[in-house]
Amino acid sequence: MIKSHFKTAFRSLQKNKGFTAINVLGLALGLATCLLIIFYVADELSYDRFNIKADRIYRVNTDIKYGGNSSSYAISPPPLAASLSNLPEVEKAIRLIASVGTRFKKGNENIIETQVVYADADIFDVFTLPMIDGNPKNALTEPNTIVISQRAAQKYFNRINVVGNYLFLVSENKNFKITGVIGNMPRQSHFNFDYFLSMPSLAASKDNNWNAFSFNTYILFKKGTDHKNFESKLNTLIRQHFGQDNYARMEKSGGYIKVNLTPVTDIHLQSNRQYELESNSDITYVYIFSAIALFVLLIACINFMNLSTARSANRAREVGVRKVLGSSRRGLIVQFISESLLVTLTATVIGAFSAWALLPLFNQVSAKELSLTPQTLGWLLPSLIVMIIVTGVLAGSYPAFYLSAFKPIDVLKGKLSTGFKRSNFRNFLVVLQFSISIFLIIGTLVIYNQLNYIQHKNIGFNRNRVLVIKNVSTLDNAKIFKQEVKNIPGVDNASLSGFLPTGSLRAPDAVFTNKTPDPKNALFTEIWPVDEDYLNTMGMNIAKGRNFSDQLKTDSSGILVNETAARMLGYSNDPLNKKLYSPQNKGGKTIIKEYHIIGVLKDFNFKSLRDNITPVVMILAEDKGALSVRIDAKNLAPFVAKIENKWNALSPDQHLEYSFMDKDFDAVYKFEQRTSKIFLSFTAFAIIIACLGLFGLAAYAAEQRNREIGIRKILGADVSALVTLLSKDFIKLVLTAIFIAAPLACWAMHRWLQGFAYRQNIQWWQIASAAFGAIIIALVTISFQSLKAAMANPVESLRSE
Repeated sequence: MIKSHFKTAFRSLQKNKGFTAINVLGLALGLATCLLIIFYVADELSYDRFNIKADRIYRVNTDIKYGGNSSSYAISPPPLAASLSNLPEVEKAIRLIASVGTRFKKGNENIIETQVVYADADIFDVFTLPMIDGNPKNALTEPNTIVISQRAAQKYFNRINVVGNYLFLVSENKNFKITGVIGNMPRQSHFNFDYFLSMPSLAASKDNNWNAFSFNTYILFKKGTDHKNFESKLNTLIRQHFGQDNYARMEKSGGYIKVNLTPVTDIHLQSNRQYELESNSDITYVYIFSAIALFVLLIACINFMNLSTARSANRAREVGVRKVLGSSRRGLIVQFISESLLVTLTATVIGAFSAWALLPLFNQVSAKELSLTPQTLGWLLPSLIVMIIVTGVLAGSYPAFYLSAFKPIDVLKGKLSTGFKRSNFRNFLVVLQFSISIFLIIGTLVIYNQLNYIQHKNIGFNRNRVLVIKNVSTLDNAKIFKQEVKNIPGVDNASLSGFLPTGSLRAPDAVFTNKTPDPKNALFTEIWPVDEDYLNTMGMNIAKGRNFSDQLKTDSSGILVNETAARMLGYSNDPLNKKLYSPQNKGGKTIIKEYHIIGVLKDFNFKSLRDNITPVVMILAEDKGALSVRIDAKNLAPFVAKIENKWNALSPDQHLEYSFMDKDFDAVYKFEQRTSKIFLSFTAFAIIIACLGLFGLAAYAAEQRNREIGIRKILGADVSALVTLLSKDFIKLVLTAIFIAAPLACWAMHRWLQGFAYRQNIQWWQIASAAFGAIIIALVTISFQSLKAAMANPVESLRSE
């Protein structure tokens, strides 16, 4: 019986090739889009789940409010892990601290590695990092030992069995013994390191200062531990070590230090704190793309329903004859569901191959490395079967029940009304389709407008034509290098400092308005060491006072504050020559350094535009983290070659590493840029699918009104009048969709924009453009069928009457 149903379904679909082609193409495109999004979402949700004990691993976070500023950190004090290990709920507690710009020696060449971390010895008991060679129990227990990845072993030794060999750490000027080789870490990890240095090798690991926050601390709980209850115990521990009196003073001034826990599987999508080991994604976009997948699939299913019910005139007599010959309604329903499943099966096969073919392009746009692995196929094939059944039944259910309900007596007497206007449910589905498409169009316009605003906003410094030379600290004579670079024709200025508005190097600390450090007179701020050329090189402006000068020895105790810092200090009106005090550690003793304000900087954005500008102060001090060069050269290649020659003369064993500041700035928003491209692509797919359905509906609407059009033409109606007649019903539905989608899209995108401290409001032209675009798209789609019907010979349509 089932074979008979599918055989009949195949013949019916073959008989109506146009209908079948539109449905198969629409469903295939919808399913391909849905599959690509499923790959993306599955990859995002899989982060850190490769760890066998992932459900028991948590990271300790710190939230601080001090000196009027609130900050959220992914780090905690150095001695915390050791204290946690003594608690009965904790199985293991470990620390990680990334080492930025570590240099290893390979032959005569110094190689800078970025994926380097200092790690406690128990890291292999917490995280699942299978060791290919070596003993994970003692691999990192001794100073000057290192565990490397398989990739790193191949890079430096061209083999994997390297345990017992040494890597020379240039920055430490000592050899590190390789005690283990692990497999390359999965990409789906919130950190991805190739070099694990032993924690005893780091002097700062022995620091018992509970006021310092520098280590990423992870806890492996014992089974059955309630981590929420543990948080209160953790905060009590912090309060005890911070000092009850100190904590009381902080609370009295409105401040606090609180710690909380984040499950390791939530870090990638739900954590955006300062000092993350790597930049993370956002769960919001997982929700958005999941909704888009559902919407696109829904649009494709709506196409099927609409076209199937629109063909009711063609199928009505068939249903009537079948019922007269004894077919039950149940049998007819099964027949129509069979047709739907056959179309869905064909579309799924085409869609799956299309998704596979588009995967490399999608990887390029999304910066992923998605592929069809045995593990992927393990969940993909069952998912496809479920998708075929669900989509087939969903798309075919309404047409099946609708068509099988026809009464044979009415059908065979010709009393069945099949006009386009009579199907309210079908009209509702068309409105729903275009509401979704218009919603996505508005969303795309808002995202692009916000990204364009970010690109062109005045951020308080000039990032264009600034070359940033990195790792200048490796040079013994960085100041000589700076001077030689400044002498190159085409250089406007140059500045030595690793603290850049587009960089990651930061130094948050407190300054005070009197000599006695007290939370009541504190300001928690960034403190940046810079030189006298810094402001001119960065294109920053002074609001009040003056810049540093190398001609004034007193400027060693001078300080520049930004407008936000001046306002929070209460110095907005008259900040110049006001005193600020900074506790500093000198030889194990705390001394109070006195500064006087010599100038106020105009505010500049040194964080993402998602965040408000926070206080920053600058002092005249040496820092060789980077050399920033403002250039006026027209031809960059020869200019960079000259700088490289200067670099090689001073450091022949070290490669010149550089970037351009505007590119570094853009990199902060790479995630949004990638997201907007994906959003645009899926929006285009949704519109194409909706148009396919509208094209099919227009064809059947014209077919149903064939006789009317013929009579109107004979009575003198021109082509434009007939096109208007056939198009107006569809345009009314599109207009209805606009009125429904516009407020919903505005609400949703307004909420998205709230994630940016600096943002563009939703503009009227974005709504108007989306509405106008939807109408034009609908008109273009409908016009082909309308013109075809309006220009047809009326004799042909009336011959059978």
